[in-house]
Amino acid sequence: MEILNSKIFGENLSQTPLLVFHGLFGMLDNWGAFGKDMGEYLPVHLIDLRNHGRSFHSENMSHDDLAEDILQYMEHYGMAKAHILGHSLGGKAVMQFAIKFPEKVERLIVVDISPKAYPPHHQGIIKALETVDFNTVSSRNEVEAVLNQYIPEKSTIQFLTKNLYWDDHKKLNWRFNLKTLSEKYNEFVSNAIKFGVFDGPALFIAGAQSNYILPQDHFAIRQQFPKADFVTIKNAGHWVQAENPVDFANVVKEFLHIN
Repeated sequence: MEILNSKIFGENLSQTPLLVFHGLFGMLDNWGAFGKDMGEYLPVHLIDLRNHGRSFHSENMSHDDLAEDILQYMEHYGMAKAHILGHSLGGKAVMQFAIKFPEKVERLIVVDISPKAYPPHHQGIIKALETVDFNTVSSRNEVEAVLNQYIPEKSTIQFLTKNLYWDDHKKLNWRFNLKTLSEKYNEFVSNAIKFGVFDGPALFIAGAQSNYILPQDHFAIRQQFPKADFVTIKNAGHWVQAENPVDFANVVKEFLHIN
């Protein structure tokens, strides 16, 4: 049994811990500043999803697989309950977890994603990543130059290249498991989470400049999360926590009753 990789802040504090899960092609490091800040108030576990960061690679990548990983993680660390936060793909994982194991969730925070199926919309990024030939590139700049041919946004390229590392063969490589993420893409993006109800406190945070959670999604969300509250963060798109970190952290603190 493999346990997800994590970085823990505020380990010695006695409050209910907060588990944080990043989005597709992300890693726990994307949440470092948030983890450090929140770790002043409660234990915070920043966690790499399977096939991401330093967590294990697997051929399986369904919402159920991701939910089971969270359960194994909590059992490994002896947690009876936790606050669970997930962004984007991580949001799908925590929603599925809350529905499947509601007794393990104190409060649920879902960042810029809804339970619905989304049409495929990362094909360009996957194509760009697959075009990088690690037998011929030998520097980050060369990788960026390849990605630049396919991806116009500099911020997206910077986000993706944070995943570069030197492997055991002294070659650059991706930390994420591109093969599985590409093959199973439709399974975790173009599928809704399974129907079920989580009746505990839930907060859905949207970026004002993002279209991942639309006003017309609220009704469907409340079918599965009847106690859902909705907050929109101004001056932020899909990467809410990075684009407006102060407002984002304040909203999370208020929901978790942290002063």
